[in-house]
Formats: sequence, structure tokens, C-alpha cells
Amino acid sequence: MINNTALRAGVPGRFGAWIRYGGDPITRKQLEFAVQNYSVAILQPWEQDAALYLKKNAPDMVVLAYKCLSSTRSYEPGPIYSSGVSWDTAQQALQNGKDLYARRTDGSLIEWRGYPQHYQMAVWDSDYRWYWMDSVVKELRDSPFDGVMGDNDIESDYYGLNLPIRNVDSMATVRAGLDHLIEYAGAELNKAGKILVPNIAEARLRWGKWEAHSAYGGGFEEVWLGWGAQEFLDSTYAMLQSRHIGRGAQGQVRLAYDEGLQRADRTAPKVTILRTPSGGPKAPVTGTDENLLYGLAGFWIFGGGRFTGIAVTEHDSYNGTPFSPEMSYDLGTPAEAVKSDGAVHARAFTHGWAAINLGTTSRMVRVPQDQGLVDAQNNAAPATLTLEGHRGVIYRKR
Repeated sequence: MINNTALRAGVPGRFGAWIRYGGDPITRKQLEFAVQNYSVAILQPWEQDAALYLKKNAPDMVVLAYKCLSSTRSYEPGPIYSSGVSWDTAQQALQNGKDLYARRTDGSLIEWRGYPQHYQMAVWDSDYRWYWMDSVVKELRDSPFDGVMGDNDIESDYYGLNLPIRNVDSMATVRAGLDHLIEYAGAELNKAGKILVPNIAEARLRWGKWEAHSAYGGGFEEVWLGWGAQEFLDSTYAMLQSRHIGRGAQGQVRLAYDEGLQRADRTAPKVTILRTPSGGPKAPVTGTDENLLYGLAGFWIFGGGRFTGIAVTEHDSYNGTPFSPEMSYDLGTPAEAVKSDGAVHARAFTHGWAAINLGTTSRMVRVPQDQGLVDAQNNAAPATLTLEGHRGVIYRKR
């Protein structure tokens, strides 16, 4: 159960996110490491024993089951599936006269480009949305998971749909279908005491998308401040992304739960998960990926201490237990509003300070000298520093 007395979801004092999209089986060593270092975990839905272990040993950790919103995978053996609607369920529905698959105009199925045996489903169809909701709610209701991370809440054609297809002339129809699916499934999961945290693609491009899609438990941003090792959002889009997510992280979600023989309601803080692409140069003090420090500085400055967890990985590389010591820095609560000077933004906290340069040009930044700030090796923070473009820095109080 998610802690409903906190302002922030997740484990107090821990800010790492463990994101698993598959790979080798989880080891006991990984679970023990996760308990000590992560605030939130996304596991495959069949990894229920791992979810039980995490909830037992770190009760405040948010543990989510992966489910795809938009595709089914024909290769999965079951009986538990990463697809919201499994291939077998879709085949049974087809035999009963309900076609849940998306199809090209010639009637053929649509296999995703770059992802063999992943097939696009008809998210714009009310039958598909009912099957997705029914399957996922039944599976999650009595599971150890706190809820679902719904992957592929897509905005554009990433997978070679090559519109038009049957009943769909534009991506607006796909987007509207996902809007309805998240609203419907999110409400039903909340009634079952579970949350829905979609992987909300490109929310910066559509005003209100993050707030609407995160209303049922929170949101996951897979391309926080950039989408590649050296491919960053420009400062305008980075600020749009930060404002959308920061605003959406506020507020609570209302969940049902059992109280004896009766049902009752409780509220819980929203979950906000960020993933920054790895591949930056190594920081001189700790050897931490500079891309993580960039994402982590934004995590604090724009999240104000509300965000749940952050990870740094290569694209689709979600099999290890990545971690850097800076993920354990607890800067506390904001001591001031964000201070902005062009593309440079800084913020003081009760236990630290952070600055970020969203632009491309290096800037000199003044570091407060009256707060006892120190770096990772306990050296006093400098009075000034040169912050290169797309770089961030965080300091703790001694």
C-alpha cells in the first residue's frame, strides 16, 4: 500500500528508480540492492515474488507491474503477460466476433517496426478498451503490486503504422483512443485500490496531456530532458516538459481499499518517474554520468522534492540495477522558488542546492556560500562554477 500520509510517493530519502523491461531473472542480490537504494520499481507482471519481497522489506517503495497499452506480443507463453490484452485473449475474442487488432486497409495485422511479434491493437475501439481494463484489473486486484506502469501511451507514429489504416486516418484517432483508455482503466484500477502510471510520450507537445494522463496515479517520462546520449531537448521544450510534469505531480489520487467488511477511500501522492539517457562524460569527483547529474538537477529544481525516482540508462536497456551515489542525496524541501537567468535555473533546499543549464552555451553560476554546501567528497562547494550547456550540479549541506 502506498503511504497516504506523505507529500511524496516512494521511500523517504531514496530517489533511484529501478526499471525492468525483462532480461535475466531477478537475483536475490539485486533485490537486496533495490531495497537499500530505490524508491520505485517497475517489474514484469510475472515477477510477483520479487514484488512481495520489495513490499515486505521496503513497504514505502512503489512497485509497479509493466503492461503495454497499445500492443500485444505473440511470443509470450503466459499465463501472465506484459500485454494488457494477451495474444491468446485477442484470439479468443476474435472467435467470439470481436476483433481487437488494428489492421491495415487490406485486413492484415500491423507488426511494429523494430519490435518483431509486437502487434498494434485497436486502442480507439471500445471493445479493446474494455478487454484491457477487465484483464488488468482482475490480474492486479489481489497482487502485491501497487499498480501498473502502462507503456506506449504514444503521441506520434513510432512503430510504422503508416496511416491510414482501417478505421484510422490520423494519429488524432489513436491519441483519442489512448485518452479514453487511460481514463477508463485508471478509474477502474483506482476503484480496486491500484494506480495507473502511464509512460506518457511527448507530453510537452500537447497542453494538459500530462495532467490528464497522470490523474490516476502518476506518470513516467522516458526521455527526461533528452532522448539520446548527446541529443537534448532545447531549452524551450525542456521548460515545457518540466512545467507540465511539475504541475502534474501535484495533488493526490483517491484509491479504494478494504476496511474490514466495508470499502473505504484513501488518498495517496502521485508517482513521478523520470529516465534520463546515459552516455555523457564522467563527472570528475564521483565518475557519475554527467547526463544523470543533468537529469537529477532538473528532478530537484523542477520537482521541488515531489518526484519519486530517476534512472539513467541506454535506450531500452532496462535489465541491470543502475545507481550513482548522488541518487541518495536528500536535498529536503524547497527553501525558495526557482531562480532563473535565461536558460540557467537554480534552487535552494533545506538540505542542499541545485543548478541546471538547459541551454547550449556555458554560463558562470554563483554558488551560495552561507549554507555549508559540499560536494560528493565533502569538499566545500566553490563560490562560482562554469556550468556547460545541458549540465547540472547538486550539492548537499555538510
